[in-house]
Amino acid sequence: MSTVIAVTSGKGGTGKTSLVGAVSSCLAALGYSTLCIDMDVGLRNLDLSLGLADRALMDFTDVLQGRCSLERAVVEHPEISGLFLLTAPVTLPEQLSPELVKEMLDQAKSRFDYILLDAPAGLGAGFQLAVCGCDRAIVVSTTDASALRDAQRTVSELARQVDQIHLVVNRVQPKLLKKMRVNIDSAMDAAGLPLLGVVPEDEQVMVCANQGRPLALCSGRGAAAAYRNISLRLTGRKVPLLKL
Repeated sequence: MSTVIAVTSGKGGTGKTSLVGAVSSCLAALGYSTLCIDMDVGLRNLDLSLGLADRALMDFTDVLQGRCSLERAVVEHPEISGLFLLTAPVTLPEQLSPELVKEMLDQAKSRFDYILLDAPAGLGAGFQLAVCGCDRAIVVSTTDASALRDAQRTVSELARQVDQIHLVVNRVQPKLLKKMRVNIDSAMDAAGLPLLGVVPEDEQVMVCANQGRPLALCSGRGAAAAYRNISLRLTGRKVPLLKL
């Protein structure tokens, strides 16, 4: 059964887009047809993370407004079979509605196993569009107090319309955690969510993004291993948390 997963965060800088790109790549590598949709209008970066900036010519508003079909708008990755991208527009037309987004997602579910939505940070109109048709949601947070507070607000909003919500603690620095006397359990308690994964801070994430290469093609350790574990858990497999 196809699944639409909205990936959200209460604030910017948590590594949400990196997670969408990496997890989508891993799901495709596992044999699942996977579409990632950049819903972060005006601040789109998912195409850069996947190395598809020169290929993604149509955006999701072209589909919503009937200028082209979903099949024509999506772009398949040249190196990862089964991985597709639908990018975001620079600006959001006023006439778009949640109903149109839901129709597009229903079309996507007839073709893809997983659809991951890179939602904009915060709780504005773009967030509402991104989560209106999702089956599950992932809230991405770091361990700092402001990110966790914003994650709590995001959870409160999501809980009104999504039953399955998970937490990913991203960009974790073990040495800093020890100094701050913060642990993953306190992060879970603060956000009020079950833990889907813990991802360490890893310079390879930025290096690969700047090179326009999916992390899965550049590394198999650190953050790459954590993202692969998250992908496996999304498919229902039991995988232990990555030891930091």
